[in-house]
Amino acid sequence: MAASGASIPLTRVPRRPGSSPQGFNSAVSLSNANEFAYLVPVSIGGQNFMVLLDTGSSDLWVVSSNCVGQDCQGITKYNATASSSLSLTNASFHLQYLLGSVSGAIGTDTVALGSYEISSQVLALANATDGLDLSGTGYSGILGLSFPADASIPSTDGRTLAENVFASLNESNRFFAFQLGRNQTGSSFTIGQLDPAFANSSSDMNYLPVSSAGGSSYNYWKVPLQSLTINSTTFNLSKSDVQGSATPIAILDSGTTLILGPSSDVQRFWESVGDARNTDAGWQVRCNRAVVVGFILGDAGNQKEYVIDPSDISWEQGSGKQDGWCMGGIQANDGVFSGDWLLGDTFLRNVYVTHHAAIASRPPMVGLRGLTDPVSSLAHFRQDRGNDSTSPGQIYAQPYQSHDLTGADICGIATACGFVFGLFLTFIVHSCLQRYDRKRVAY
Repeated sequence: MAASGASIPLTRVPRRPGSSPQGFNSAVSLSNANEFAYLVPVSIGGQNFMVLLDTGSSDLWVVSSNCVGQDCQGITKYNATASSSLSLTNASFHLQYLLGSVSGAIGTDTVALGSYEISSQVLALANATDGLDLSGTGYSGILGLSFPADASIPSTDGRTLAENVFASLNESNRFFAFQLGRNQTGSSFTIGQLDPAFANSSSDMNYLPVSSAGGSSYNYWKVPLQSLTINSTTFNLSKSDVQGSATPIAILDSGTTLILGPSSDVQRFWESVGDARNTDAGWQVRCNRAVVVGFILGDAGNQKEYVIDPSDISWEQGSGKQDGWCMGGIQANDGVFSGDWLLGDTFLRNVYVTHHAAIASRPPMVGLRGLTDPVSSLAHFRQDRGNDSTSPGQIYAQPYQSHDLTGADICGIATACGFVFGLFLTFIVHSCLQRYDRKRVAY
């Protein structure tokens, strides 16, 4: 096993909407699948695979030759008989994603990631998958790089791949870093070292302790989210639903394409942006709507704004231009587990990010460096998309407040407007069904 840093290839490839997983120093090659996925090469039992780089889960799994369903046709599969180092346990494996599932057996085998080789690495062999569209994207499994507490494979069966790799490194080098490129090339994935194309030293990064809010241990790469900005105007957020958190919690998740947030905040966001509409397929925005959005991350006193390229807010690649409408890079989902916001690839493409394991002297932390300049990115967007002649929208900076009605109020309304109430009830039911449909769609 390598004891120093390494760089691993990372590749960008297209994938069909609905295949995103949820929970939610080695330079490794990273690839990205009209959503995109970012893939890294791994060797398992001497067999080579491309797997999804996913910081929103913790398990390593690969499709086995026993998987014969339509979902896993036409991809490279693990052949158990071709490995002399495979050892199966009696345990089974099952993971449920936002849309789709995977199940199979747990075992150990020799795994190589870049220059790191781990013997008897625990992993899952997927004998059945459903709804993950593996055949449409070409990846054979998932490399989860979140915390052990989030793993579906019991710790009694073995440590996660990230734990085993970190164990070979000096404490100061127990981190991995990546940058998700905007095209087929340009992505970066390293372990134990920084990529000088994005950061020369640790002083270039802004470090944030990982939050353990909502649980007794660390489960995801979570950081405090103070607020957003829209064209430099502060956009405040609703209170956190995570127990014990004073601010909303954002989860950094490379396995999710878009940014997901509470439906009330997301609705108010798009109403503030203007030229946007809510459809059964989610929020859409005019393709030429020029807006600069920032996410302010970190605890009070150590907070910093990270700007999002306007092309990631009005996301043309997500659905193509449909009569001038593009997919919104921020979508509503009230089911983000253990957090309030999920910051997927439309956020992560704008930063260089490092993920540091806990060591004796400090808890786990995340390092961020913003890569998007608000002025130049806006100018490039306008040059590419054309002039946005619509006036700037009114920024609804504060969360909408609910107003409780008294009993007398309700009786009066019911007496005077009974038929209106019936129409209103029909509308509410229809809206709830629409929200439920949207929540079932993985972004």
